[in-house]
Amino acid sequence: MMNDTRPLVLKLGGRLLQEPAALTDLLQICHQLKQQRTLLLVHGGGAQVDQWLQQFGFRTEKIDGQRVSPAEQMPVICGALAGAVNAELVGLAATVGLRPVGLTLAAGGSCHFQRNARLGAVANPKPGDPTLLQQLLAGNWMPVVSSIGHDEAGQLLNINADLAAAALCQLLRGQLVLLTDVAGILDSHGELVTELDSIQAAEMVARGVIQGGMKVKLEAALDTARALQDSIIVAGWQQPETLLALLAGDAVGTRISIKQRD
Repeated sequence: MMNDTRPLVLKLGGRLLQEPAALTDLLQICHQLKQQRTLLLVHGGGAQVDQWLQQFGFRTEKIDGQRVSPAEQMPVICGALAGAVNAELVGLAATVGLRPVGLTLAAGGSCHFQRNARLGAVANPKPGDPTLLQQLLAGNWMPVVSSIGHDEAGQLLNINADLAAAALCQLLRGQLVLLTDVAGILDSHGELVTELDSIQAAEMVARGVIQGGMKVKLEAALDTARALQDSIIVAGWQQPETLLALLAGDAVGTRISIKQRD
C-alpha cells in the first residue's frame, strides 16, 4: 500500500466544514499524505448552503438525500459552495503548504453532467477529460474541487458532493475516501460495519438502515467500486490520523466492495 501511486481522492463535508480547528487538523494530515501520494479534495457544504438560502428567503427541500435546487436558487448555492466554502478551504490548505488550486467540477471539462429534472438544476456527474487535473497533480498542486457544474448552455448545476468525488475518482482511476460525520456506515444498532459488499448493502437499504444522505454516499461508493473493481472507504473525519493508517494498509471506517456475483 505504501508504494501505491494512485491519486487519493478525499471528499469533505458535513460538520467538518464548519469546524476550522478540526479542518486544519485534517489538512495537516493531508500534508503528510501528500508526501506519499498525489491528493485531490472534493467538498460540498450543505449546512452553509442552508444558511445562505435562509438568509435570502429561500426554502430548502431534499428528496432521497439530495437537495432540490431550483434555477433561481443557483446563484446563492454557487456563491456558498464555489465561492465562500471553496475559498476558505483553499486558504486554510495554503497555510499548511498544500499548494491548493480551487476549481469547480466542470473546470477543464473534468466532468459531464446528466440533468435530474426532478431536482431542478441538479445533475449526475460523469467522468470527462482528465487532462487539467492530471497536469495539476503532476505539478505537485492539490486541486480543491467544489461540487458545482454547468450544462451545455452554461447554466449552473448543483451536484451532490459524494457523487462528484466518485466521478473524479473514476476519472483519475484513484482511491476514494468519503469522509463523514460518523465513523463509517452503521448497522441498525449504531455499530460500525467494517466490511460491506453490494449484496449486504442492498439488504440494509431495503430494511431502511441506510437512507437519505448516507444512501447517496453508499451509491457513490458502489458505483466507483464497480467502475474501478476496487474497494471504497467511508470513514469519519474526527480522527484524521486514521488516514495515515489507511495508507499503511490498516482497516479504517467501512470498506465497501462489489460482490462477485453482482
